[in-house]
Amino acid sequence: MTGESGGLLGRLRIEGPTMPEALAKIAETILADPETAAHASIVDLAERSGTSTATVTRFSRALGFKGYANLRVAVATETGRAEQARWETDISGDIHPGDQTEKVLDIITAADTRAIQATASGLDTDAIERVAAAIAGAGRVEIFGLGSSGTAGSEMAFRLERIRVPVRYRADTHTALTNAALLGPGDVAIALSHSGRTREAIEMLAEAADHGAMTVAVTSFARSPLAEVADVVFTTSVHETTFRLAALSALHSQLLILDLIYVAVAQRTYERTAEALELTVRAVDAHRLPDTPANRKRARRDKPL
Repeated sequence: MTGESGGLLGRLRIEGPTMPEALAKIAETILADPETAAHASIVDLAERSGTSTATVTRFSRALGFKGYANLRVAVATETGRAEQARWETDISGDIHPGDQTEKVLDIITAADTRAIQATASGLDTDAIERVAAAIAGAGRVEIFGLGSSGTAGSEMAFRLERIRVPVRYRADTHTALTNAALLGPGDVAIALSHSGRTREAIEMLAEAADHGAMTVAVTSFARSPLAEVADVVFTTSVHETTFRLAALSALHSQLLILDLIYVAVAQRTYERTAEALELTVRAVDAHRLPDTPANRKRARRDKPL
C-alpha cells in the first residue's frame, strides 16, 4: 500500500482515542502542548504522559516512524507551520446556542482552514501524480461514497466527466459492486469514507481490486479496513466543531484531495480538457443572461424582500 498521507497532529486527534490506553495517553500529551513535545526528550515525554520510554518508542513505531527522534521531528515540523498561522489555533471549536453569527463564522473558518492545512501538509504528491496518470489513461473510473463522502464523490465525478474522463459515481451499493466487478487492469476505483469502516465502500474497493483495477481510498484513518484494501491511500485531517461531527467536517479535506487529483488529470490531458471545457461552457451559455445594465437593474428589482 502506498501514498499514505495526513498531518501527524491531525492523525493523533483522530486515531489517538482508538489506541490502547498507554499509547492514547502519549497522544493526548502531545496534542495538549505540541510545541513542548517537539523539544522534549523521550524521557521527558514518558514522564509527562505517565508511561515509559519503551512505550514512547512503541507509540512512534505504531505511527510508522523508525523511532522517537523521527516522531519529534514530525511534531516540530507541524508546530512550525502552525506558528505561521497562530490566529487559527487559538479559536475553540465550541459553538454555543447564544453565540453571535460572527463568532460562529470565525470558528468554522478556523476549523476548516486547520483541517485543509493539515491534510495538505501530509499529502504525498507522488501518489497524487500516480493516481492522476492512471485516471488520465483509464478505460473506466468508478467512484463510491455514502453520506457526506458521497457528496465529495459526486462532485469529483462531475468534474472528471466534464473533461471527458469515462467516470461514474455510484450511490447504490448493488450498482457499485456490479460495476466494480466489470473493472480490470487499467481502470481505477475510488472509495471515500471518513471512518474507513463503511462496509459498502470496503466491499466495492475489494471487488475492484480482485479484478486488477487500481484502488484508491480517501479516509481519515490510515490504518482502517478501507485503507488495507487500497493500492493508494490519501488521509484527510478533520477538526470538529459543535454541530459538525468528524464525518461532516471531513468534506473540505476530501474535496482538497480530489480537486488536486482533478487538476493533475487536466494537466495531463490539456488539449482534450481545454476543448471539452470550451464546448460545455458554450452549451449552457444560452441559459445565462448577458451582463448588461438592464439585466442588473431587473435582477435588483425582482429580488425578493
